[in-house]
Amino acid sequence: MPEAAPAIILFDGVCNLCNGFVQFVIRHDPKSYFRFAALQSEVGREILQQVHFPDYAMDTVVLVENNKFYTRSTAALRILRHLSGGWSFAYIAIILPAFIRDLVYVGLAKNRYRWFGKQESCWLPTPELKLRFL
Repeated sequence: MPEAAPAIILFDGVCNLCNGFVQFVIRHDPKSYFRFAALQSEVGREILQQVHFPDYAMDTVVLVENNKFYTRSTAALRILRHLSGGWSFAYIAIILPAFIRDLVYVGLAKNRYRWFGKQESCWLPTPELKLRFL
């Protein structure tokens, strides 16, 4: 049986909150299920084109899993369900309607630079983590 393709997380590479989330995922992903790319990167833009996602939508995390893409709270919950340390239990929130979950997500996304800051350039992974980045 062929091995499934890794899921890809596309994130805002200059957002401190987003970079923190990526580092959190890496720490809690012992099976290395996820790969990562900044939305602003060439690879990120290519992936967005492949899944027909507008590349101007930089205000959401995008999860590409099994040739489907997920955004906002749905992406975040689908990511959490693959993590160790009990984080998978958060996936139960998927039973809430997306418009309710996304109210919180959009509010956080709109204020992420003001509350958490922004970098001038994308975060660079350590040499050990480079294999997980596209």
